[in-house]
Amino acid sequence: MEVKEFYKAGKRIAQAKILGLKAGRKIIVINEEEAKEMDIYAGQRVGIKIRDEEFVAIVDVSSSIVKKGEVGIFEDYAEEIGVKEGDFVEVFLIPTPMSIEAIRKKIFGVELSNEEVFSIISDLMENKLSEPEIAAFIVSSQIRGLSDKEVVSLIQAMVSTGDKIEIGKHPVVDKHCIGGVAGNRTTMILVPIVAAAGLYIPKTSSRAITSPAGTADTMEVLADVEFSAQELKEIVLKTRGAIVWGGSVNIAPADDHMIRIRRSLNLDPRGLLLSSILAKKLAVSSEYVIIDIPVGRGAKIEETALAKDLGKYFKTIGSMIGMNVGVVLTDGSSPIGFGIGPGLEARDVIRVLRNSKDLPLDLKKKGVMLAGKLLEMSGKVSKGDGFDVALHILESGKAWKKMQEIIEAQGGNPDVKEEDLPLGEHVFELKAVKEGKIEHIDNKAISKVARASGAPKDKGSGIELFKTKGDRVKKGEVILKIYSESSSKLTYAIKALETFQPIKMEKILIEEML
Repeated sequence: MEVKEFYKAGKRIAQAKILGLKAGRKIIVINEEEAKEMDIYAGQRVGIKIRDEEFVAIVDVSSSIVKKGEVGIFEDYAEEIGVKEGDFVEVFLIPTPMSIEAIRKKIFGVELSNEEVFSIISDLMENKLSEPEIAAFIVSSQIRGLSDKEVVSLIQAMVSTGDKIEIGKHPVVDKHCIGGVAGNRTTMILVPIVAAAGLYIPKTSSRAITSPAGTADTMEVLADVEFSAQELKEIVLKTRGAIVWGGSVNIAPADDHMIRIRRSLNLDPRGLLLSSILAKKLAVSSEYVIIDIPVGRGAKIEETALAKDLGKYFKTIGSMIGMNVGVVLTDGSSPIGFGIGPGLEARDVIRVLRNSKDLPLDLKKKGVMLAGKLLEMSGKVSKGDGFDVALHILESGKAWKKMQEIIEAQGGNPDVKEEDLPLGEHVFELKAVKEGKIEHIDNKAISKVARASGAPKDKGSGIELFKTKGDRVKKGEVILKIYSESSSKLTYAIKALETFQPIKMEKILIEEML
Protein backbone atom coordinates (compact mmCIF):
# COMPACT_ATOMS: atom_id res chain seq x y z
CA MET A 1 0.00 0.00 0.00
CA GLU A 2 1.37 3.38 -0.98
CA VAL A 3 2.27 5.64 1.91
CA LYS A 4 -0.12 8.57 2.19
CA GLU A 5 0.87 11.74 3.90
CA PHE A 6 -0.42 15.24 4.27
CA TYR A 7 0.64 18.47 5.87
CA LYS A 8 -2.08 20.67 7.21
CA ALA A 9 -2.11 22.82 10.32
CA GLY A 10 0.95 21.02 11.63
CA LYS A 11 -0.43 17.51 11.10
CA ARG A 12 1.02 14.55 9.29
CA ILE A 13 0.09 10.94 8.68
CA ALA A 14 2.84 8.38 8.15
CA GLN A 15 3.56 4.71 8.59
CA ALA A 16 5.06 3.42 11.82
CA LYS A 17 8.55 1.96 11.71
CA ILE A 18 9.28 0.01 14.88
CA LEU A 19 12.87 0.60 15.97
CA GLY A 20 14.57 -2.42 17.50
CA LEU A 21 15.65 -0.46 20.56
CA LYS A 22 14.19 0.46 23.94
CA ALA A 23 14.48 4.09 25.01
CA GLY A 24 12.76 3.90 28.38
CA ARG A 25 10.85 7.04 27.47
CA LYS A 26 8.06 8.06 25.10
CA ILE A 27 10.18 8.99 22.10
CA ILE A 28 9.43 9.00 18.36
CA VAL A 29 11.77 9.77 15.46
CA ILE A 30 10.78 11.97 12.51
CA ASN A 31 12.68 12.47 9.28
CA GLU A 32 14.85 15.59 9.60
CA GLU A 33 13.53 17.20 6.38
CA GLU A 34 9.91 16.66 7.34
CA ALA A 35 10.58 17.96 10.85
CA LYS A 36 11.79 21.23 9.33
CA GLU A 37 8.71 21.45 7.13
CA MET A 38 6.47 20.98 10.18
CA ASP A 39 8.61 23.34 12.29
CA ILE A 40 9.30 20.56 14.78
CA TYR A 41 12.63 20.31 16.58
CA ALA A 42 14.36 17.64 18.65
CA GLY A 43 13.14 17.52 22.23
CA GLN A 44 9.75 19.03 21.39
CA ARG A 45 6.61 17.18 22.41
CA VAL A 46 3.95 16.26 19.90
CA GLY A 47 0.66 14.42 19.88
CA ILE A 48 0.32 11.09 18.13
CA LYS A 49 -2.99 9.48 17.23
CA ILE A 50 -3.53 5.81 16.55
CA ARG A 51 -7.02 4.28 16.09
CA ASP A 52 -8.76 7.29 17.68
CA GLU A 53 -6.50 7.23 20.77
CA GLU A 54 -4.16 10.15 21.41
CA PHE A 55 -0.81 10.07 23.19
CA VAL A 56 2.06 12.46 23.85
CA ALA A 57 5.65 11.82 22.78
CA ILE A 58 9.05 13.53 22.68
CA VAL A 59 10.51 14.04 19.20
CA ASP A 60 13.94 13.09 17.96
CA VAL A 61 14.97 13.76 14.35
CA SER A 62 17.17 11.82 11.94
CA SER A 63 18.13 11.93 8.29
CA SER A 64 18.92 8.21 8.15
CA ILE A 65 16.90 6.20 10.68
CA VAL A 66 13.56 7.08 9.08
CA LYS A 67 12.70 8.37 5.64
CA LYS A 68 9.93 10.70 4.56
CA GLY A 69 6.53 9.20 5.20
CA GLU A 70 7.73 7.19 8.21
CA VAL A 71 7.69 7.76 11.94
CA GLY A 72 10.13 5.76 14.04
CA ILE A 73 8.79 4.44 17.34
CA PHE A 74 10.97 2.78 19.95
CA GLU A 75 10.05 -0.79 20.76
CA ASP A 76 8.95 -0.28 24.37
CA TYR A 77 6.79 2.75 23.54
CA ALA A 78 5.23 0.99 20.53
CA GLU A 79 4.23 -1.87 22.80
CA GLU A 80 2.80 0.56 25.35
CA ILE A 81 0.50 2.32 22.85
CA GLY A 82 -0.27 -0.73 20.71
CA VAL A 83 1.41 0.34 17.47
CA LYS A 84 2.63 -2.26 14.99
CA GLU A 85 4.96 -2.02 12.00
CA GLY A 86 3.19 -0.31 9.09
CA ASP A 87 0.31 1.14 11.12
CA PHE A 88 -0.76 4.61 10.07
CA VAL A 89 -0.04 7.19 12.77
CA GLU A 90 -1.08 10.81 12.87
CA VAL A 91 1.52 13.21 14.28
CA PHE A 92 0.48 16.72 15.24
CA LEU A 93 1.74 19.74 17.16
CA ILE A 94 0.34 20.38 20.63
CA PRO A 95 0.47 23.45 22.87
CA THR A 96 3.31 23.82 25.35
CA PRO A 97 2.17 22.11 28.58
CA MET A 98 1.85 23.92 31.90
CA SER A 99 4.84 22.00 33.29
CA ILE A 100 7.23 23.56 30.75
CA GLU A 101 5.93 27.03 31.42
CA ALA A 102 6.31 26.34 35.15
CA ILE A 103 9.94 25.26 34.71
CA ARG A 104 10.63 28.44 32.74
CA LYS A 105 9.10 30.50 35.54
CA LYS A 106 11.29 28.77 38.12
CA ILE A 107 14.38 29.51 36.01
CA PHE A 108 13.56 33.20 36.45
CA GLY A 109 12.94 32.80 40.18
CA VAL A 110 9.14 32.93 40.22
CA GLU A 111 7.39 30.99 42.98
CA LEU A 112 5.28 28.18 41.52
CA SER A 113 1.67 27.50 42.45
CA ASN A 114 0.51 24.15 43.80
CA GLU A 115 -1.05 23.39 40.40
CA GLU A 116 2.19 24.18 38.56
CA VAL A 117 4.26 21.95 40.85
CA PHE A 118 1.76 19.12 40.40
CA SER A 119 1.94 19.55 36.61
CA ILE A 120 5.74 19.05 36.70
CA ILE A 121 5.55 15.89 38.78
CA SER A 122 2.59 14.51 36.81
CA ASP A 123 4.27 15.08 33.44
CA LEU A 124 7.54 13.65 34.78
CA MET A 125 5.73 10.45 35.80
CA GLU A 126 4.04 10.21 32.40
CA ASN A 127 7.41 10.65 30.64
CA LYS A 128 6.23 13.88 29.05
CA LEU A 129 9.33 15.75 30.16
CA SER A 130 12.72 15.25 28.55
CA GLU A 131 15.85 14.83 30.67
CA PRO A 132 17.10 18.34 29.78
CA GLU A 133 13.79 19.76 30.98
CA ILE A 134 13.97 17.85 34.26
CA ALA A 135 17.59 18.96 34.63
CA ALA A 136 16.50 22.56 34.06
CA PHE A 137 14.06 22.27 36.97
CA ILE A 138 16.75 20.77 39.22
CA VAL A 139 19.32 23.43 38.32
CA SER A 140 16.81 26.27 38.79
CA SER A 141 15.84 24.78 42.17
CA GLN A 142 19.51 24.82 43.14
CA ILE A 143 20.13 28.39 42.01
CA ARG A 144 16.77 30.04 42.75
CA GLY A 145 15.79 27.90 45.72
CA LEU A 146 12.37 26.54 46.61
CA SER A 147 9.97 28.20 49.01
CA ASP A 148 8.46 26.24 51.90
CA LYS A 149 5.16 26.25 50.02
CA GLU A 150 6.80 24.79 46.90
CA VAL A 151 8.51 22.06 48.93
CA VAL A 152 5.20 21.07 50.52
CA SER A 153 3.56 20.99 47.08
CA LEU A 154 6.39 18.77 45.82
CA ILE A 155 5.94 16.37 48.73
CA GLN A 156 2.19 16.13 48.16
CA ALA A 157 2.63 15.69 44.40
CA MET A 158 5.24 12.95 44.85
CA VAL A 159 3.03 11.06 47.29
CA SER A 160 0.00 11.33 45.01
CA THR A 161 1.79 9.76 42.03
CA GLY A 162 2.73 6.54 43.82
CA ASP A 163 1.38 3.95 46.22
CA LYS A 164 0.53 4.94 49.77
CA ILE A 165 0.58 2.64 52.76
CA GLU A 166 -2.08 3.10 55.42
CA ILE A 167 -1.09 0.92 58.36
CA GLY A 168 -4.28 1.70 60.24
CA LYS A 169 -2.35 1.50 63.51
CA HIS A 170 -0.66 4.08 65.71
CA PRO A 171 1.90 5.33 66.29
CA VAL A 172 3.80 4.91 63.01
CA VAL A 173 7.43 6.03 63.28
CA ASP A 174 10.37 6.31 60.91
CA LYS A 175 14.01 7.30 60.67
CA HIS A 176 16.34 8.72 58.03
CA CYS A 177 20.03 9.54 57.85
CA ILE A 178 21.28 11.95 55.19
CA GLY A 179 24.23 9.57 54.68
CA GLY A 180 27.93 9.86 54.08
CA VAL A 181 29.18 7.72 56.99
CA ALA A 182 30.62 4.29 56.20
CA GLY A 183 29.18 1.35 58.16
CA ASN A 184 26.35 3.42 59.63
CA ARG A 185 23.74 0.64 59.90
CA THR A 186 21.79 2.13 62.81
CA THR A 187 18.46 1.46 61.05
CA MET A 188 18.92 -2.28 61.60
CA ILE A 189 19.43 -1.67 65.33
CA LEU A 190 16.67 0.90 65.71
CA VAL A 191 13.87 -0.93 63.84
CA PRO A 192 13.75 -4.05 66.06
CA ILE A 193 14.08 -1.97 69.23
CA VAL A 194 11.14 0.34 68.50
CA ALA A 195 9.06 -2.51 67.04
CA ALA A 196 9.69 -4.54 70.22
CA ALA A 197 8.51 -1.50 72.18
CA GLY A 198 5.16 -1.61 70.36
CA LEU A 199 5.65 1.05 67.70
CA TYR A 200 5.00 0.46 63.99
CA ILE A 201 7.91 1.16 61.63
CA PRO A 202 7.54 0.38 57.89
CA LYS A 203 11.14 1.27 57.05
CA THR A 204 11.97 1.71 53.39
CA SER A 205 15.70 1.99 52.72
CA SER A 206 17.98 2.58 49.76
CA ARG A 207 20.55 0.50 47.97
CA ALA A 208 24.08 1.81 47.53
CA ILE A 209 24.79 4.18 44.66
CA THR A 210 28.32 5.35 45.46
CA SER A 211 28.77 3.74 48.89
CA PRO A 212 29.91 0.16 49.71
CA ALA A 213 26.46 -0.71 51.07
CA GLY A 214 23.04 0.77 51.60
CA THR A 215 20.78 -0.48 54.38
CA ALA A 216 18.80 -2.49 51.82
CA ASP A 217 22.02 -4.19 50.62
CA THR A 218 22.97 -5.16 54.16
CA MET A 219 19.47 -6.34 55.10
CA GLU A 220 19.45 -8.43 51.93
CA VAL A 221 22.23 -10.55 53.45
CA LEU A 222 19.71 -11.63 56.09
CA ALA A 223 16.38 -11.60 54.21
CA ASP A 224 14.53 -10.56 51.07
CA VAL A 225 14.04 -6.80 50.70
CA GLU A 226 11.90 -6.48 47.56
CA PHE A 227 8.20 -6.26 48.34
CA SER A 228 5.11 -4.48 47.06
CA ALA A 229 3.39 -1.83 49.14
CA GLN A 230 0.68 -4.31 50.15
CA GLU A 231 3.26 -6.92 51.16
CA LEU A 232 5.13 -4.33 53.24
CA LYS A 233 1.89 -3.45 55.02
CA GLU A 234 1.20 -7.12 55.78
CA ILE A 235 4.70 -7.63 57.21
CA VAL A 236 4.40 -4.56 59.45
CA LEU A 237 0.96 -5.57 60.70
CA LYS A 238 2.43 -8.98 61.58
CA THR A 239 5.72 -7.95 63.17
CA ARG A 240 5.34 -4.15 63.66
CA GLY A 241 8.57 -3.60 61.75
CA ALA A 242 10.16 -4.15 58.35
CA ILE A 243 13.31 -3.13 56.46
CA VAL A 244 12.77 -3.21 52.71
CA TRP A 245 14.18 -1.66 49.56
CA GLY A 246 12.26 1.52 48.77
CA GLY A 247 12.73 1.07 45.02
CA SER A 248 10.45 -1.98 44.99
CA VAL A 249 7.56 -0.43 46.91
CA ASN A 250 6.58 2.29 44.37
CA ILE A 251 6.19 5.04 46.94
CA ALA A 252 6.95 8.58 45.73
CA PRO A 253 8.40 7.14 42.47
CA ALA A 254 8.76 10.59 40.88
CA ASP A 255 11.62 11.22 43.25
CA ASP A 256 13.57 8.25 41.86
CA HIS A 257 13.52 9.85 38.40
CA MET A 258 14.89 13.12 39.74
CA ILE A 259 17.51 11.47 41.96
CA ARG A 260 19.11 9.83 38.91
CA ILE A 261 19.52 13.20 37.18
CA ARG A 262 20.52 14.99 40.41
CA ARG A 263 23.35 12.53 40.88
CA SER A 264 24.54 12.88 37.29
CA LEU A 265 24.68 16.66 37.81
CA ASN A 266 26.14 16.28 41.31
CA LEU A 267 23.48 18.66 42.59
CA ASP A 268 21.40 18.27 45.74
CA PRO A 269 19.08 21.30 46.08
CA ARG A 270 17.98 21.59 49.68
CA GLY A 271 14.29 21.79 48.81
CA LEU A 272 14.49 18.67 46.65
CA LEU A 273 16.46 16.86 49.36
CA LEU A 274 13.71 17.51 51.90
CA SER A 275 10.89 16.69 49.54
CA SER A 276 12.65 13.46 48.58
CA ILE A 277 13.01 12.30 52.18
CA LEU A 278 9.73 13.48 53.65
CA ALA A 279 7.58 12.37 50.69
CA LYS A 280 8.66 8.78 51.30
CA LYS A 281 7.89 9.13 55.00
CA LEU A 282 4.47 10.64 54.34
CA ALA A 283 3.70 7.89 51.82
CA VAL A 284 4.02 5.24 54.54
CA SER A 285 1.90 7.31 56.96
CA SER A 286 4.77 8.13 59.33
CA GLU A 287 3.70 10.33 62.23
CA TYR A 288 7.05 10.68 64.03
CA VAL A 289 10.34 10.81 62.15
CA ILE A 290 13.87 11.13 63.50
CA ILE A 291 16.45 12.65 61.12
CA ASP A 292 20.13 11.84 61.65
CA ILE A 293 22.45 14.54 60.30
CA PRO A 294 26.10 13.46 60.60
CA VAL A 295 28.49 16.41 60.91
CA GLY A 296 32.26 16.62 60.76
CA ARG A 297 35.39 16.25 58.71
CA GLY A 298 34.67 14.25 55.57
CA ALA A 299 30.90 14.12 56.17
CA LYS A 300 28.34 15.54 53.73
CA ILE A 301 27.97 18.50 56.10
CA GLU A 302 31.17 19.58 57.83
CA GLU A 303 29.95 22.70 59.68
CA THR A 304 27.65 22.52 62.70
CA ALA A 305 25.88 25.78 61.82
CA LEU A 306 24.84 24.43 58.42
CA ALA A 307 23.64 21.18 59.99
CA LYS A 308 21.53 23.07 62.54
CA ASP A 309 20.01 25.18 59.78
CA LEU A 310 19.11 22.06 57.79
CA GLY A 311 17.62 20.51 60.92
CA LYS A 312 15.36 23.52 61.46
CA TYR A 313 14.25 23.27 57.84
CA PHE A 314 13.29 19.61 58.32
CA LYS A 315 11.22 20.48 61.38
CA THR A 316 9.48 23.39 59.64
CA ILE A 317 8.47 21.41 56.56
CA GLY A 318 7.50 18.42 58.70
CA SER A 319 5.16 20.60 60.73
CA MET A 320 3.56 21.95 57.53
CA ILE A 321 2.64 18.42 56.38
CA GLY A 322 1.43 17.30 59.80
CA MET A 323 4.51 15.28 60.71
CA ASN A 324 6.45 15.46 63.97
CA VAL A 325 10.11 15.60 62.94
CA GLY A 326 13.01 15.35 65.37
CA VAL A 327 16.60 16.07 64.36
CA VAL A 328 19.82 14.74 65.86
CA LEU A 329 23.27 16.01 64.90
CA THR A 330 25.77 13.17 65.19
CA ASP A 331 29.51 12.70 64.71
CA GLY A 332 30.12 12.01 61.03
CA SER A 333 33.89 12.37 61.00
CA SER A 334 34.67 8.62 61.00
CA PRO A 335 33.12 5.29 59.99
CA ILE A 336 30.81 3.56 62.47
CA GLY A 337 31.17 -0.10 63.36
CA PHE A 338 33.91 -2.51 62.33
CA GLY A 339 32.55 -3.58 58.94
CA ILE A 340 32.20 -1.73 55.65
CA GLY A 341 30.35 -3.80 53.05
CA PRO A 342 27.06 -5.82 53.20
CA GLY A 343 28.26 -9.05 54.83
CA LEU A 344 30.60 -7.36 57.30
CA GLU A 345 27.97 -4.78 58.25
CA ALA A 346 25.39 -7.54 58.75
CA ARG A 347 27.85 -9.21 61.13
CA ASP A 348 28.12 -5.96 63.13
CA VAL A 349 24.34 -5.73 63.35
CA ILE A 350 23.97 -9.33 64.57
CA ARG A 351 26.69 -8.83 67.17
CA VAL A 352 24.94 -5.75 68.54
CA LEU A 353 21.47 -7.33 68.57
CA ARG A 354 22.78 -10.55 70.17
CA ASN A 355 24.85 -8.60 72.72
CA SER A 356 28.09 -10.29 71.70
CA LYS A 357 31.27 -9.42 73.62
CA ASP A 358 33.02 -8.21 70.45
CA LEU A 359 30.22 -5.91 69.28
CA PRO A 360 31.02 -2.44 67.86
CA LEU A 361 30.20 -0.13 70.76
CA ASP A 362 29.78 3.00 68.65
CA LEU A 363 27.11 1.34 66.48
CA LYS A 364 25.31 0.09 69.58
CA LYS A 365 25.29 3.49 71.28
CA LYS A 366 24.11 5.39 68.23
CA GLY A 367 21.39 2.88 67.38
CA VAL A 368 20.10 2.91 70.95
CA MET A 369 20.23 6.71 71.13
CA LEU A 370 18.18 7.15 67.95
CA ALA A 371 15.69 4.49 69.02
CA GLY A 372 15.33 6.19 72.38
CA LYS A 373 14.60 9.54 70.72
CA LEU A 374 11.78 7.93 68.72
CA LEU A 375 10.34 6.32 71.85
CA GLU A 376 10.26 9.75 73.51
CA MET A 377 8.86 11.59 70.46
CA SER A 378 6.00 9.11 70.09
CA GLY A 379 5.04 9.43 73.74
CA LYS A 380 5.85 5.79 74.43
CA VAL A 381 8.21 6.81 77.24
CA SER A 382 8.80 10.03 79.19
CA LYS A 383 11.33 12.53 77.94
CA GLY A 384 14.80 11.60 79.17
CA ASP A 385 13.97 7.90 79.60
CA GLY A 386 14.27 6.86 75.95
CA PHE A 387 17.89 5.76 75.96
CA ASP A 388 17.55 3.60 79.07
CA VAL A 389 14.36 1.94 77.82
CA ALA A 390 15.86 1.28 74.38
CA LEU A 391 19.03 -0.08 75.99
CA HIS A 392 17.00 -2.45 78.16
CA ILE A 393 15.07 -3.75 75.13
CA LEU A 394 18.36 -4.42 73.37
CA GLU A 395 20.27 -5.98 76.26
CA SER A 396 17.30 -8.10 77.38
CA GLY A 397 17.29 -9.88 74.03
CA LYS A 398 13.87 -8.55 73.00
CA ALA A 399 15.34 -6.61 70.06
CA TRP A 400 17.07 -9.70 68.66
CA LYS A 401 13.90 -11.74 69.05
CA LYS A 402 11.98 -9.05 67.17
CA MET A 403 14.63 -8.95 64.44
CA GLN A 404 14.28 -12.71 64.06
CA GLU A 405 10.54 -12.24 63.53
CA ILE A 406 11.19 -9.57 60.89
CA ILE A 407 13.83 -11.70 59.13
CA GLU A 408 11.45 -14.66 59.01
CA ALA A 409 8.55 -12.51 57.77
CA GLN A 410 10.82 -11.26 54.98
CA GLY A 411 11.77 -14.78 53.91
CA GLY A 412 15.12 -15.12 55.69
CA ASN A 413 16.58 -17.54 58.21
CA PRO A 414 15.76 -16.29 61.73
CA ASP A 415 18.46 -18.53 63.22
CA VAL A 416 21.24 -17.03 61.11
CA LYS A 417 24.71 -17.25 62.64
CA GLU A 418 27.88 -15.29 61.96
CA GLU A 419 29.45 -18.20 60.12
CA ASP A 420 26.49 -18.18 57.70
CA LEU A 421 27.32 -14.67 56.53
CA PRO A 422 29.29 -14.14 53.30
CA LEU A 423 32.97 -13.29 53.69
CA GLY A 424 35.41 -13.00 50.79
CA GLU A 425 38.19 -15.59 50.80
CA HIS A 426 40.82 -13.26 49.33
CA VAL A 427 42.26 -11.15 52.15
CA PHE A 428 44.83 -8.40 52.57
CA GLU A 429 46.04 -7.08 55.94
CA LEU A 430 47.29 -3.54 56.42
CA LYS A 431 49.84 -3.50 59.27
CA ALA A 432 51.75 -0.78 61.08
CA VAL A 433 55.53 -0.82 60.99
CA LYS A 434 55.96 1.68 63.84
CA GLU A 435 54.01 2.80 66.84
CA GLY A 436 51.67 5.77 66.38
CA LYS A 437 48.10 7.03 66.66
CA ILE A 438 45.24 7.12 64.14
CA GLU A 439 44.35 10.75 63.54
CA HIS A 440 41.55 10.32 60.99
CA ILE A 441 39.76 7.72 58.83
CA ASP A 442 38.25 9.35 55.78
CA ASN A 443 34.70 8.14 55.04
CA LYS A 444 34.82 8.86 51.33
CA ALA A 445 38.23 7.30 50.79
CA ILE A 446 37.54 4.14 52.82
CA SER A 447 34.26 3.72 50.92
CA LYS A 448 36.09 3.87 47.59
CA VAL A 449 38.47 1.15 48.71
CA ALA A 450 35.59 -1.05 49.89
CA ARG A 451 33.80 -0.59 46.56
CA ALA A 452 36.99 -1.48 44.73
CA SER A 453 37.00 -4.80 46.59
CA GLY A 454 33.59 -5.63 45.07
CA ALA A 455 31.06 -4.24 47.55
CA PRO A 456 28.09 -3.94 47.45
CA LYS A 457 27.52 -6.30 44.52
CA ASP A 458 29.74 -8.94 46.12
CA LYS A 459 28.13 -9.32 49.54
CA GLY A 460 31.25 -10.81 51.12
CA SER A 461 33.58 -8.05 49.99
CA GLY A 462 34.54 -5.01 52.02
CA ILE A 463 36.74 -3.79 54.84
CA GLU A 464 37.04 -4.77 58.49
CA LEU A 465 38.47 -2.07 60.75
CA PHE A 466 40.55 -3.11 63.75
CA LYS A 467 41.44 0.42 64.81
CA THR A 468 39.54 3.68 64.81
CA LYS A 469 40.16 7.38 65.32
CA GLY A 470 42.28 8.10 68.41
CA ASP A 471 43.53 4.52 68.82
CA ARG A 472 47.23 3.93 69.37
CA VAL A 473 48.79 1.32 67.13
CA LYS A 474 51.82 -0.83 67.94
CA LYS A 475 54.33 -2.07 65.41
CA GLY A 476 52.99 -5.10 63.53
CA GLU A 477 49.37 -4.59 64.57
CA VAL A 478 46.66 -5.01 61.93
CA ILE A 479 44.86 -1.74 61.18
CA LEU A 480 42.37 -3.13 58.69
CA LYS A 481 41.61 -6.13 56.50
CA ILE A 482 40.28 -6.05 52.96
CA TYR A 483 38.09 -8.99 51.94
CA SER A 484 37.20 -9.75 48.35
CA GLU A 485 35.46 -12.52 46.48
CA SER A 486 38.03 -12.37 43.67
CA SER A 487 41.80 -12.02 43.56
CA SER A 488 41.68 -9.42 40.79
CA LYS A 489 39.32 -7.19 42.76
CA LEU A 490 41.51 -7.55 45.83
CA THR A 491 44.47 -6.29 43.81
CA TYR A 492 42.37 -3.39 42.60
CA ALA A 493 41.33 -2.60 46.19
CA ILE A 494 44.96 -2.63 47.38
CA LYS A 495 45.83 -0.15 44.66
CA ALA A 496 42.85 1.99 45.70
CA LEU A 497 44.12 1.87 49.28
CA GLU A 498 47.48 3.21 48.14
CA THR A 499 45.86 5.88 45.98
CA PHE A 500 43.21 7.24 48.37
CA GLN A 501 45.05 6.65 51.67
CA PRO A 502 41.97 6.67 53.95
CA ILE A 503 43.99 6.18 57.15
CA LYS A 504 45.67 9.34 58.41
CA MET A 505 48.38 8.67 60.98
CA GLU A 506 50.45 10.57 63.49
CA LYS A 507 54.08 9.39 63.59
CA ILE A 508 53.43 6.09 61.95
CA LEU A 509 54.48 4.39 58.74
CA ILE A 510 52.60 1.82 56.70
CA GLU A 511 54.58 -1.07 55.25
CA GLU A 512 54.79 -1.53 51.51
CA MET A 513 51.69 -3.30 50.25
CA LEU A 514 52.76 -4.74 46.94
